[in-house]
Amino acid sequence: MIILVANLGSTSFKYRVFDMPAERQLARGGIDRIGQAQSRCTVEIGDHKGELTREIPDHAAAVQMCLDQLTDPQHGCLKSAEDVAAIGFKAVFAGKLSGVRIVDDAVLGEMERLADVAPAHNPPYARAMRQLRSAFPQIPLVAALETGFHDTIPEAQRAYAVPYEWKQEYGIQRWGFHGASHRFIGGRIAQLIGRDDLKVISCHLGGSNSLCAMERGVSQANSLGMSPQTGLPHNNRVGDFDPFALPVLLKATGRTLEQLLDDLAERSGLLGVSGLSQDVRDLEEAAAKGHVRADLALNVFAVAIRQYLGAYLALLNGADAIVFTGGIGENSVRIRRQVCENLDYAGIRLDAARNAEARGECRISAADSRTEIWVVPTNEEIVVARQSLAAVDAK
Repeated sequence: MIILVANLGSTSFKYRVFDMPAERQLARGGIDRIGQAQSRCTVEIGDHKGELTREIPDHAAAVQMCLDQLTDPQHGCLKSAEDVAAIGFKAVFAGKLSGVRIVDDAVLGEMERLADVAPAHNPPYARAMRQLRSAFPQIPLVAALETGFHDTIPEAQRAYAVPYEWKQEYGIQRWGFHGASHRFIGGRIAQLIGRDDLKVISCHLGGSNSLCAMERGVSQANSLGMSPQTGLPHNNRVGDFDPFALPVLLKATGRTLEQLLDDLAERSGLLGVSGLSQDVRDLEEAAAKGHVRADLALNVFAVAIRQYLGAYLALLNGADAIVFTGGIGENSVRIRRQVCENLDYAGIRLDAARNAEARGECRISAADSRTEIWVVPTNEEIVVARQSLAAVDAK
């Protein structure tokens, strides 16, 4: 069964194609600058790599371009578009409609209603899904919602200390996100270590960031809360922030609430602290040359990770493994070093040489570390493909 997994941005469409249940990747590709005069289209099918530039007006046209590439008589891997059994999406938030769902009006309605909670994610996904339902009614769309993995978190870890009826009536609670990534890490580290009873702290560090405490592969806590803006600082999103600072800012700046929320969602995080860049690679280069605020941004980021790491060590009563994943987690020697510094009391010791040389899947803990420390590249797409297959089979 052929599953196409889509990763959407407001002007982008990236995809992978899997032959399931064999989990064989047949193709990958992407289209950038959708809706602009010159969209860039790339595709990789086996040994064939292609690239072209043309106008792609919307996401439906992007998917049609993708299907044209996949069914190309010379280089394609599919006989026809009808070979695609489902399109799976790593969707973010639909409130109480969590888990894995066939996309219907109810799911789309909730995603649109809650757009203010996930402004960078819900609007482009809901808009594109509506376009695709209209353009390709024969292909089921599956929303693998990021919150689903965290449905197992105990209520004491999910409830805010606010009037309880807010939770009951309006869904105000810690929902948790990055479910596909943490789910993959929980399963993969169990394979690597050879045990299924592990206590694991998964550190997904990239454009957006979260830590997840897991026991036996089941989520017990996640640093992201009601929205993807919370928890750790992100590339340009705030992370944890005292809401009582907002009245001060409203009076001092004359800006509206909407403008301040936009600042917190678009011009904060690593970008806001550094005033330079939202990319850790740029910040590390600048910090090495003496840029004070770049260095501060990296330190603020590492301190926040350590605070959640300490909390989750207490929650789990220690950990068998700490796993770094995501673009930053897999590539930043400095961030991994800072996070693991001075944790000898907890039996956590990093091997400096292994950390510096880490590439791909590898253990970077010292030989005498009671807790294993790993770098493991995540694979959210294969998780969505598995979930999409299950949803189509169930239907």
